Amino acid sequence: MRRSLIIGAVLLVIVAAIAGVTWAFTEGNRLPIRVGLLHSQTGPMAISEQSMIDAEQLAIEEINARGGLLGRPVIGIVADGKSDPATFAQQAERLINGEKVDIIVGCWTSASRKSVLPVVERANHLMIYPMAYEGLEISPNIIYTGSVATQQVLPALRWSYDTLKARKYFLIGSDYVWPHTVNAIAKDALKGMGAETVGEVYCAFGTSDVKEMVAKIQQVKPDVVLSTIAGETNLAFYSQLRQAGVTPDQIPVISCSIGENELRKMDAKDLAGHYSAWGYFQSVDRPENKEFVRKYQAKYGADEVVSDVTVASYNSVRLWAQAVEEGGSVDLKMTKLFLLRQSLDAPEGVISVDPESQHTWRPFYLGKARLDGQFDLVWSVDKPIRPTPFPITRSPAEWEAFLQEMHTRWGGTWANPNAPARSSTPD
Repeated sequence: MRRSLIIGAVLLVIVAAIAGVTWAFTEGNRLPIRVGLLHSQTGPMAISEQSMIDAEQLAIEEINARGGLLGRPVIGIVADGKSDPATFAQQAERLINGEKVDIIVGCWTSASRKSVLPVVERANHLMIYPMAYEGLEISPNIIYTGSVATQQVLPALRWSYDTLKARKYFLIGSDYVWPHTVNAIAKDALKGMGAETVGEVYCAFGTSDVKEMVAKIQQVKPDVVLSTIAGETNLAFYSQLRQAGVTPDQIPVISCSIGENELRKMDAKDLAGHYSAWGYFQSVDRPENKEFVRKYQAKYGADEVVSDVTVASYNSVRLWAQAVEEGGSVDLKMTKLFLLRQSLDAPEGVISVDPESQHTWRPFYLGKARLDGQFDLVWSVDKPIRPTPFPITRSPAEWEAFLQEMHTRWGGTWANPNAPARSSTPD
């Protein structure tokens, strides 16, 4: 009797173990795939980054409507970077180690990305960065789906040189790594074109004190202003520029950060007639774009607008989903391997991930702001532009030294910690 009871108990344990393993393979495989959405919901960058979250959630919703990925639902875990690079790093740690996300899509500013980069590298995790940025970076743990400066800034400079006959350029920006690097790239290009950089002014990130900047523009009277001001400071800059009587007919501004989302939060009269350079505008006339805008507005409201970062964020989730489906796994190594072979007939045109640089081939559009909050497309490049993260005007080693010097000067951060409005004269 005792032997029978022991055998019976053993059998029950074996059956329970088998049942547990079976549950793990069945129910465990149905657990949600977790996507970390790391953006600013508060602080001066929230004006720009909320649409990125919305677009990523829309893409996730569409994936789930088709049955999810690999038979599993997908959920977005939103983390607030609070417009602060250190907070972005902390939230990346939480997403990876606490939330156990399978991928991160995130960041706007280069300062936030630079802070998150060592986090994802230490964890050997993977992030998709959907924002246009300066370049000068290739990390094995980041896929870059926004434009680099050679796809955004250089075409804009060439257009203004050829079409506006601009020869004197004034460079302005927020005081952190992206504007400084973009302006260094721009100065190299302008010198090669035979144009002149007649001034360079930076302002503190998030400030509304742009009086020196506007006064300097009035004093120098350049042909074109190239702007890398980020976030809410744009509201103050364009308002004070117009109040000072500087019109786009006299001195046009070409912005690398103002899109439809920013424009709708500004007084359109302040910006009308000025230009923006991006890889996408809502007014792109393609069936794929019209369908994307329709779906976005159906979810978030007919008055909502979309911009380059919106569509790049949407594309990022779709490219990742394609890689997961093709690779049959959410394993990070497998996902990255298949991400590097993805292309997409996106709203802006055909895009593809370059396997060598891990950046994305994208089109280019130059838009002129209208009073209704949209842009007229005044010029575009017919075919997607190859991403070149390190412009050929300097060697990769020289660009790395440029970044390192700036990082050291700022005390090991990627934004000037003591950034008053300040100016520099041309070299």
